[in-house]
Amino acid sequence: MDFAGLNFLAIFVAAVAACLFGALYYRALGTAWMKAARIKPEEAKMTPPLVIAAFVAELIMAWVLAGVIGHLGLGQVTFWNGIISGAFLWLGFMATTVVVNQRYQGFGWTLSVIDAGHWLGVALIMGGIIGLSGA
Repeated sequence: MDFAGLNFLAIFVAAVAACLFGALYYRALGTAWMKAARIKPEEAKMTPPLVIAAFVAELIMAWVLAGVIGHLGLGQVTFWNGIISGAFLWLGFMATTVVVNQRYQGFGWTLSVIDAGHWLGVALIMGGIIGLSGA
């Protein structure tokens, strides 16, 4: 399932794993997250369009991460290089974007820490899975 150096099976598995991680992460931190996001529990709804949008976004994220990791060069697509690449992209793009957006939206640091922590887990999981593919 390789195309232009990308392993689409690894990309799909990485996106599924990221979604499962997110479900477990926010299940554990759901109460704190809703409080920080100013969402009333009775208003929180996981609708099919939200789930589909999240999965498509994570597929795109995994595809881009696979492209970035693949650019490390022949023989450099490894578990550890995947983890390191995911961590760098998280720090440079995900965490910073979460912080800026939530500061402008008037949310506190608790929400930023929870959400950025989720995206760190996603980036590390995706990077590790894509790196393990060795493509």
